[in-house]
Amino acid sequence: MFAVVVLISGSGSNLRALLEAADEARLPANIVGVAADRDCPGLMFAVDRGIPTTVCRPQDFANRELWGAALATLILLWQPNLVVSAGFMRILPATVIEPLYPRLINLHPALLPLYPGVHAVRDALADGATVTGTTIHIVDEGVDTGPVIRAREVPVQPGDSESTLHERIKVVERNLIVETVAEIARDQIDLEEIARR
Repeated sequence: MFAVVVLISGSGSNLRALLEAADEARLPANIVGVAADRDCPGLMFAVDRGIPTTVCRPQDFANRELWGAALATLILLWQPNLVVSAGFMRILPATVIEPLYPRLINLHPALLPLYPGVHAVRDALADGATVTGTTIHIVDEGVDTGPVIRAREVPVQPGDSESTLHERIKVVERNLIVETVAEIARDQIDLEEIARR
């Protein structure tokens, strides 16, 4: 079975969507491990199902590169076919990216290349955007600069706040990540080919 490792930092809503899709046979994959950069509520979704978890804290290492190398080692122990960064709030160093590329993907709450970075929803509102959305892309060493795999639009509604818009994006995001991981698992998406573009 296609093996997936998920990286999280917070509530784990995208992890939960992937786990539920796997439970319902909508996702032809097994979540074989969940890694976080800190103790966070989302880890309980894995713990409750008996899925191995690990916490690899950057502050426990002398620099980002050593942290990245340790994180990569932990991930590779699970022998994943794919690694999904799902709300993992760290820019990954080359020591993580190089051994996993291009089988490391990320969700971003904007239509890349517009609004990269951690404040994507706020930036879209500040820019007066009428449409934003979510993008799934291969992770490279830049900030949300990797090759785009899939994207889906979300209209900005009059009176939207950062939180109301972000919640609507999250709903779309959860569906898109399940669909995308399923297509990768079925070899309907070729990450190697996308990375070469």
